[in-house]
Amino acid sequence: VEDSHIVQTSEGAQEMAPRSSADADEVLRELGATLRMSEAEAAELVSEGPSEDQTMIINMGPQHPSTHGVLRLMLELEGESVLRTKPVIGYLHTGMEKTGETLTYLQGATNVTRMDYASPLFNELVFSMTTEKLLGIDEDIPERAQWIRMLLTEVNRITSHLLFLATNGMDIGAVSMMLYGWRDREEGLRVLEAITGLRMNHNFIRPGGVAADLPDGWRDTVLRFLDGLPESLDEYDVLLTGQPIYRERLQGVGVITPEEAIALGATGPILRSTGIAWDLRRDMPYLRYEDVEFDVVVGTYGDCFDRYAIRLNEVRESIRIVRQVLDQMPKGDYRIQDKKVTPPPRARIDESMEALIHHFKIFTEGFKVPEGEAYCAVESPRGELGCYIVSDGTAKPYRMHIRGPSFVNLQTLPHMMRGGLIADAVAVISSVDPIMGEVDR
Repeated sequence: VEDSHIVQTSEGAQEMAPRSSADADEVLRELGATLRMSEAEAAELVSEGPSEDQTMIINMGPQHPSTHGVLRLMLELEGESVLRTKPVIGYLHTGMEKTGETLTYLQGATNVTRMDYASPLFNELVFSMTTEKLLGIDEDIPERAQWIRMLLTEVNRITSHLLFLATNGMDIGAVSMMLYGWRDREEGLRVLEAITGLRMNHNFIRPGGVAADLPDGWRDTVLRFLDGLPESLDEYDVLLTGQPIYRERLQGVGVITPEEAIALGATGPILRSTGIAWDLRRDMPYLRYEDVEFDVVVGTYGDCFDRYAIRLNEVRESIRIVRQVLDQMPKGDYRIQDKKVTPPPRARIDESMEALIHHFKIFTEGFKVPEGEAYCAVESPRGELGCYIVSDGTAKPYRMHIRGPSFVNLQTLPHMMRGGLIADAVAVISSVDPIMGEVDR
């Protein structure tokens, strides 16, 4: 089989080099395994395919604006048709999991919040829930703290999906959608800033509860944001959903089957676009999601249009959830009253030597966590976001691993791009909605 592959030269440049016969046999085995066919069938498929002088391998990214960060794709093309795709990651090289093993559990939230920077509160939530599980206090978190967490993460889900709608419109050529989506997302970030003090990377959800109680006027601030969204979403429907060019660019493009999505571990809107109604908020409830009503939005065809429509309608469902949170928000403590885990109120430091000592020890040494291991998962805007921590009994994790949905979902790109055009590749990447800070964590 005549084929070619990319090799690395001593200067670091890439060039094409012929494959040996052993390499060709390996390619046939890999191709057969991928397409579920015998080696002979794979050889016949390759012999019928284009020869090496008809195909070309190009890089898309890591600096390409449509790769949504430092994602590099190696595309094998025949004309403008994509034959094969290989995602290449690692350009952000932040090493946050290893960094997390050098920080105390109290400091950990400042680290993980920077992974998926489009929805940082979900990172803080899953880290805090895992830490609480190790401490054995997961059942003791105050009701008010749980409802505040729900309020913040659902507002964050809205801002994340608005970011998707904005960038998806830009990628397809609807530049005005970028302006409108960005405008409405800004209002959501102002809500988060009013409550947490920051627009992004909040460090607000912490083991034991949240950093502070809701400020005065928070309810009116949230309601103003919610009241303005339905009209904007209806405008998006007019601008995009029924637009012939937009539909032509997305319908039937980047199709993935339910079997492929499950085999590849895809979750979130990618999995739900195939018709599988899997949502951790409903199927494995956490916080107080069993006390609110919402629908799990699913698609039918598993294409880019389904993934767009799911996120648009998930914004509507999140609005519905937040309104129920406003109605049911209980009174009480916003964090657990355990002196070994929770620092004392600032006012107490001037009055009590014991409070001063507790404050000093928690912020310098941290709190010790019993030996053991724990895994928790939440439904982030991109899918199942999981956190696995191993404790050795000290104040720092022995091992921390994050199951980033963006990382897992990138596996679907080669399947969804095969046989499409380069222009379709842009639409497919956008529909996956990857955040590279989470991929290269």
